[in-house]
Formats: sequence, C-alpha cells, structure tokens
Amino acid sequence: MPAKLNYTDNLKDYLRIDPTIESDVVRELSAHIEDRSHELIESGLPEEEAKAKAAQLLGSPRLVARQMYEVYSQGSWRQAIFAALPHFLVAVLFALRCWQNTFWLLGILGAIICFAIYGWCHGKPAWLFPWLGYCLTPVIAVGILLIYLPGSWAWFAAAAYIPLALVVIFSVTKQTIKRDWLFASLMLLPIPIVLGWILALGVGSRLPWLEQLYEVAPLISLSFAVLAITVVTFIRVRQRWAKVGILFVIETIVVAIVALGDRNAIGFGGWLLLALLASLLLLIPALLDRKIREAEEKSVELSHKSPS
Repeated sequence: MPAKLNYTDNLKDYLRIDPTIESDVVRELSAHIEDRSHELIESGLPEEEAKAKAAQLLGSPRLVARQMYEVYSQGSWRQAIFAALPHFLVAVLFALRCWQNTFWLLGILGAIICFAIYGWCHGKPAWLFPWLGYCLTPVIAVGILLIYLPGSWAWFAAAAYIPLALVVIFSVTKQTIKRDWLFASLMLLPIPIVLGWILALGVGSRLPWLEQLYEVAPLISLSFAVLAITVVTFIRVRQRWAKVGILFVIETIVVAIVALGDRNAIGFGGWLLLALLASLLLLIPALLDRKIREAEEKSVELSHKSPS
C-alpha cells in the first residue's frame, strides 16, 4: 500500500473532529503529501521513497491529529447552546414546577427523542450527545426503580432487565466512542445526577417523595443549569485536557448539589457508590476507546501477516 494512504489512514484513526470537516482536512493533507513527493521525485528520489519521505516530513499522524484537533475542535456558540439545550429545558422544568404538567413532560421527552434520532442519523454532530444522554437515562432509572417492587419480584425483574439495559447502553456508548470518547463521557454525564436525585428523594418507596420534590426543586433546577453551563464550556474549549478537567470538576460539583437535597435517604455508603459510578462513567469511555484501538491494530497486523 502506498505510504500516502498508510499515513492518511493512520491519521483518520487519531482524528477526533467533526466528520464534515475531517474529509476536507484529510484531503488537504493528502494533497500536501502529493505535492511534496513530486518535489522530492524531481530532486532525484525514487517514487516510493519520495512518498515515504514526504509523509515523514509532515510529522507523526498522532501529533498532526492533535494539532488538527486544537484547530477544529472548538464548536460555534450556536452548537454549544444547542448542545446545552436539553439540560436547560430540564432546569426550567423544575424551576417553573412544570414537572407536574404531563403536557410539558411529554413535550420535552418527545423533543429529546426526536433531536437524538435526527442527530444520530446525520453524522453524529457535537451537539447530539447531551440529547442522547437523556434517552439513555430512563433505561437506568427504570432499573433503579425495580428495587422497590414488593418481595422477590424485584430480584426477578432486575435479573431480566439489567443485562438488557447494559447491552443497550454499551452498544450506544461504543458507537459514540468511534466519534470521540470524550463525547461518550459527555453523553453519560447526567446519568449519575438523575440517579442521585431518584435515590435522594426515595422515588418509588413509601417515603413522601413528592413533598420533598417540591422542597428541592430549586436545587434540582440548579444542578441541571450547571450541567448546561458545563456543556457550553466543553464545546467552546479547544484543548482535550481542559475538556476532561471540566467534566470531572463539574460532575463533582453537581453530585455535591444533589447531596444538599438528600433527606438521609441514601447514607454515606450510597453517596460513595454514586461518586464511584460518576467517576467510572467518565473513565470507562477512555478505557473502551483504548481497547477498541488495540483490537483494531492487532487485526490490521494479522491481516498484513496473513498470506494474500
């Protein structure tokens, strides 16, 4: 395979930018390698050696991909605001106590599902993943509510439901990681927050959780408003290390806000597990991304070693 194609293929493996921009970037870099190789051929180098030298002069695919990321990773204000919109809608829902109105609940749920499907079918743009996260959150929330079923029914329901829920979440997360593992972490961001509020209020139990919901509605609204600000900042920041830091810091702050609304329904052990879950949901996409890359590299090596 020509060196140019090897280089651009390797570059695509490391690029984590919008697919609509990626094709233009790869095309420009390929043209640059082609022009440089022609100059080297004219200077007397053989064609294959000239192409390899031109790719080498451009730099390692990983380094070039990192540079391209910092150039093209910053989303527009329009993208940032649209990405933060689902968190903002939930914040408004509780700030204005519209959660009591079935019309508003169904309207917001329908909008989230429609936008998530649209974004998934149109190249997975950066604004999609917060919307997608709210489509996954009910999958886990239902599993939590199963523990409140009477008697042994809770164990039977959990045994049947939880594996199915994990398969759904894993498959969606895996597809999202192919776009960028940071977007997978961003997608999973609201899940521990929603679970924290469900557990803190004792939803599904005999506790007077509806009365508590009236009391902590401002805190719930604040927690999702903070998530909205987080998403705007995440989309606008260029550096990957800054995006990672934002996710960890804000997740910690929001979990602390949820703890303020707890009425001794969770306990220290429960909060410890919730904090651990929040950390895992931020880290697992990075670990899965690494495993997927290692598997793909081994597959490529085996295909090259196998006789043609």
